[in-house]
Amino acid sequence: MIDSRAIIDPQAILADDVSVGPFSIIGAGVEIDAGTVIGPHVILQGPTKIGKNNHIYQFSSVGESTPDLKYQGEDTRLVIGDNNVIREGVTIHRGTVQDRSETTIGDHNLLMAYVHIGHDSVIGNHCILVNNAALAGHVWVGDWAILGGFTLVHQFCKIGEHCFTGMGSAIGKDVPAYVMVSGNPAAAKGINTEGLRRRGYSKTSLALITKAFKLIYRRGLTVDEVLLLLQDMAENEPALNALIDSLKASERGIVR
Repeated sequence: MIDSRAIIDPQAILADDVSVGPFSIIGAGVEIDAGTVIGPHVILQGPTKIGKNNHIYQFSSVGESTPDLKYQGEDTRLVIGDNNVIREGVTIHRGTVQDRSETTIGDHNLLMAYVHIGHDSVIGNHCILVNNAALAGHVWVGDWAILGGFTLVHQFCKIGEHCFTGMGSAIGKDVPAYVMVSGNPAAAKGINTEGLRRRGYSKTSLALITKAFKLIYRRGLTVDEVLLLLQDMAENEPALNALIDSLKASERGIVR
């Protein structure tokens, strides 16, 4: 399961059935759980914990220290969950003590070729980051979000659940849950209706989410004014809670 040409530090901990391809380097402090496949020419640095049944493809650099100038070699880490696919040339950096001291990747995510995940970022579950999407430090991405190719996300931005970003989007503010954005700078275009249909949202839920979008983007209301209206609507539609939570969590302001 481990190619003789791979280099594995004695302080790395690998489950018995982990596969490691030729010329990969696994450093001290790396832990890899059962069923995970490490392809050829992969570099893993620690402290990094990788869960079960992940597949990391060639030329990826996972768990390297951040180039952030504030980082002075402190003990920070990267945590990756289960059932993730990390394609060719992906880079993921560990955290910094100025924030969470940890970069976190959830479960069932697909990171396509040349994606970059900056320090202290948090990726939820079932997300897709298409080729060359790049997240600066401290970025949060909610469950089921899809970031189109060459999407750029400024530091400290939050991308809500079920969001969709168009190819080449440049995001400098928070994106509320369910919203589709595109452009440079990114602007809100509508609700990710097709994605929500695929995930089983009812016509009633979609109608209310669309109504909520219009309150946010078509009425000229402040976020606080919108929140008051949405909280009343959410009594009959729990799906609006994700949208409400993302608006409450926004610190940079939302895309318009």
